[in-house]
Amino acid sequence: MPLLLEHDAGVLVQGITGRYGDHYTRLMIDYGTQVVGGVTPGKGGEWYHGRPIFDTMVRAVEATDARTSMVAVPPAFAADAIFEAINAGIQTVVCITEKVPLRDALRVVQYARLRRVTLLGPSSGGVIVPSVGMVGVVPPWVASPGTVGVVARGGSLFYYVLKQLTRAGIGQSIGVSLGGDDVVGTRFRDVLEMMESDPNTDRIVLLGEAGGYQEQEAADYIRSTMTKPVVALVAGSRMLPNTRFGHSGCYVENVNESAESKREVLRQAGAQVATHPQQIIQLLYQFD
Repeated sequence: MPLLLEHDAGVLVQGITGRYGDHYTRLMIDYGTQVVGGVTPGKGGEWYHGRPIFDTMVRAVEATDARTSMVAVPPAFAADAIFEAINAGIQTVVCITEKVPLRDALRVVQYARLRRVTLLGPSSGGVIVPSVGMVGVVPPWVASPGTVGVVARGGSLFYYVLKQLTRAGIGQSIGVSLGGDDVVGTRFRDVLEMMESDPNTDRIVLLGEAGGYQEQEAADYIRSTMTKPVVALVAGSRMLPNTRFGHSGCYVENVNESAESKREVLRQAGAQVATHPQQIIQLLYQFD
């Protein structure tokens, strides 16, 4: 699963001249990410942030040999951008676009799986390997290098926990935001599998939330396969069935999707379950 960013891994930004593409491209470059170009139809041949712009992903990949793409285009065009990236040979797509239509998300997720392409998002906060690179919207200053892998569904709690770990002197090997929508390309189980085989990761923090069944899938994998310790936090304690909070994926349809139900499933699978973010740090110290 090609989630780990390498020093020489080239990144393309689809929508580099747009508002979000512009801002986060600058942030990635400042952090040291190897942004090798961008794609904006009709602006091929121009330069932006010192990087060449191409009209199509095919031309961009041919010229740069990039393996990763960040999609920062409006929701109506996100699916086409993801299809174009996959067809051009990109192996990891990070889609930060929010409010992608559900039908479009279903199509691109199915296609990415068929082509064995790692798709983070839609609505992903991105991926960061501290001191190596960041793709997406992760504030780089919240992370620090270390050996704890962090994976989350949403963004805000993800950034907060990274910052708290850094303040406590607990560095991270990688941080991954899956995306907060109903349908996303990469799920908890996928990332746990990658972290289990990653020699740079020795402990894992899983940040879940009420709604859906990703945490239950993760619990099955933890119980059957994981050898590394997992500390989990599931947000949304006060959410009742048939309620929604925040992004579209945080919707509790029945009691099995409640935060407490997920905590119990993870606990029974062998994960250490925190009741609040600060307790994550205390539980991680047990495995030093």
